[in-house]
Amino acid sequence: MKFDPGIAIKPNQSPLGFSYGTGIFAPSIEYRSLDAIRASLFDPRCSGPDPVYAIAMDIGKTRHSESLQNHYLLFGAVIYAKGCLGSELVRSQGHVHAVSARLRASTPELMEIWTGQAIVYLQEHVAYDPGRCIAIFAREGDIVVVPPAWAHQVISANPNENLAFGAWCVRDYRFEYADVRSRHGLAWYPLLSGNALYWQANPMYRKRPLESCTARLYPELGLTGSRPIYGEFECSPESLSWITTTERSPGFWERIVCSHLPEIKSH
Repeated sequence: MKFDPGIAIKPNQSPLGFSYGTGIFAPSIEYRSLDAIRASLFDPRCSGPDPVYAIAMDIGKTRHSESLQNHYLLFGAVIYAKGCLGSELVRSQGHVHAVSARLRASTPELMEIWTGQAIVYLQEHVAYDPGRCIAIFAREGDIVVVPPAWAHQVISANPNENLAFGAWCVRDYRFEYADVRSRHGLAWYPLLSGNALYWQANPMYRKRPLESCTARLYPELGLTGSRPIYGEFECSPESLSWITTTERSPGFWERIVCSHLPEIKSH
């Protein structure tokens, strides 16, 4: 792995998962099988890699264990298999962050790409009208902030590479899948024709424009790219308090999303 995530973790291709250096605590790997995500795919009967991706939630340096608990933060990692799901790029099934029982609100997420190329797809609602639909293209070392209550999924943009990334979220994270599955996925499917990406609208939604842009830094959240996101916590746990703070000025998260707008293009 060329990118240094600031913690001794290494993505493994076979078996799919992670290995760790000394002084690291980590959970057992969770796997998402192809059957588990079929309900949200463009072609639910497709063939593809199985498992599709592996997840490790609650990773950290042993010396930070108490501080992570006290700050109510959880660090996780995900790695995707190579290949495609039929004609669709390998991806997660899509979800919304459930309301945190402790914070009584949906909460944001901070992602960091470690290997491969990613598309983080966001839409405002899982309803007939999905609202704004945005695809953010990210490479190794890029970060993406997912706002509270927005539906989202992470897509591996290159089927010849394993996509791996880390993420910060609240400790009582929980994902809501039911509405996404009932609509057979989110509002746009990422498909391949040869080596070219194209987007297919999901007919279960009102068709909204798909806007695309590249990842950026978030200086308004204190994220300037000077260190990896685990290093942000290590340097100053309070610097990530925006993940666990639900009281924001009106329009705060809309401004975070729309800050991509100067370079957004519609499809």
